[in-house]
Amino acid sequence: MPTQARQTGCTLMSRTGSVTRMNASGHKRDGNSPGTAGTGGLTHPPVPSLADFAGLNVLLLQGPFGPFFRRLAKDLRTNGATVRRVCFNGGDWFFHPDADLVFTGTLAEWPALLAHLLDEWRVDAVMLYADCRPVHEPVFPLCERRGIEVFSFEEGYWRPDHVTLERGRTNAASSLPRGERFLAQWLPRHMPRPQRWLRRTALPRTAGHQKLWAALYHIAAALLAPLMPPRTYHRGIGAPELWPQIRSLWRYHHHRRAERGVQEMLLKHAGREGYFLVPLQVPVDFQLRCHSDYDGIEPFIEEVTRSFAAHAPAGTLLVFKQHPQDRGYNCYRAFVESAARAAGIADRVLYIHDQHLPTLLDNARGVIVINSTVGLSALIHDCPLKTMGRAIYDLPGLVADVPLDDFWRQSERFRPDRDRLRLFMAWLVRCTQLNGSFYRCLRGTGNATGLAWADPPPTAAMPVELERAGDDVKLQHLIDH
Repeated sequence: MPTQARQTGCTLMSRTGSVTRMNASGHKRDGNSPGTAGTGGLTHPPVPSLADFAGLNVLLLQGPFGPFFRRLAKDLRTNGATVRRVCFNGGDWFFHPDADLVFTGTLAEWPALLAHLLDEWRVDAVMLYADCRPVHEPVFPLCERRGIEVFSFEEGYWRPDHVTLERGRTNAASSLPRGERFLAQWLPRHMPRPQRWLRRTALPRTAGHQKLWAALYHIAAALLAPLMPPRTYHRGIGAPELWPQIRSLWRYHHHRRAERGVQEMLLKHAGREGYFLVPLQVPVDFQLRCHSDYDGIEPFIEEVTRSFAAHAPAGTLLVFKQHPQDRGYNCYRAFVESAARAAGIADRVLYIHDQHLPTLLDNARGVIVINSTVGLSALIHDCPLKTMGRAIYDLPGLVADVPLDDFWRQSERFRPDRDRLRLFMAWLVRCTQLNGSFYRCLRGTGNATGLAWADPPPTAAMPVELERAGDDVKLQHLIDH
């Protein structure tokens, strides 16, 4: 087991023994940084390959639940990189026990140690998961001052068959060009064959693996807390997180029984007055916390309900859908019903849980999100979309550019431009998406992470499960047209 080093607020692992004296010789800068390789004259370089990191000193910080970052370290070393890893609690260390260092200090102590490590280890590139986590916030200014590139992993923009890897920040803070001139003039000239980027290999279900890795992570964090106190984690960690998972499972089966027939009722109503769908997000999601002006889900529910009551066509329904990953933590039924009564529309508002999302998107008059990636799915399903936060896909010709009060009656005007959507999706995949999953390896990739790091993979080689058939019909339309 590691020994404590109180003066630095970290645990030093046996692989390095200690943090040595700072080397003043500077960082490696030979022009081979993955940020400049293979741009091909385009305004934004493509998503990097493993080979782009050859010869570089790479620092891995906090990753997703599970063994993905340890597998990533193996792939990077196989391709000629020198890799260092910093963990932040027993859950991180459980999946990467040969990490160089476990930091057990406070967030206030972390920036000074990080600056020391960047210089000491002569880091050329930093890789992390979820750029808005508090432990990752100091990375960007410290690396910018040193000319070190940061690569941020995130859940896929195009789910479920991709993960995101961006240079710098992700989501609404992405460096991807997205202006009207870029979309209307530059992109059509430089993406002549967008279909090749829209092909991908379909993954089998990954939810079971994700839940297993999360459970092991929290158990390890709880058991190792006396040695590796998790002082920097951004949300609940350890044993208290196990109860919400049990409650989520119970609620899933309860809602399946209680809401039997709800989807069929909505589809019938879609043929008459119709409904508007509002997919909710997880309140601890950094998309909500960093890229919107809402301080929780409740203000969003209240604003949407009031606007709907005042401006939506008579007879239409407002349907709030609970996020499945929030099922064990929050239930907004009482709040939704209270807001609906206060607005005088108690009989026109529904709160649902696990209905088939692609079918709901296909039949909705419109979708309202804060900035969830469900918004991108809505565009793929040719559904009018209104965003209430800042999103990477909130672009001219794709998302409604009128106030919410006007959207209810004008939604049909804002069906996405199919040609622009196809080009944007291809551009998004080319620059930010890797076919695969953090939680379950894609077969046949020939690497440890199970990601398709090369240029677009072959067309789907694995069967797509029935629950995803709706998405794949729409995606095939994008590919074929």
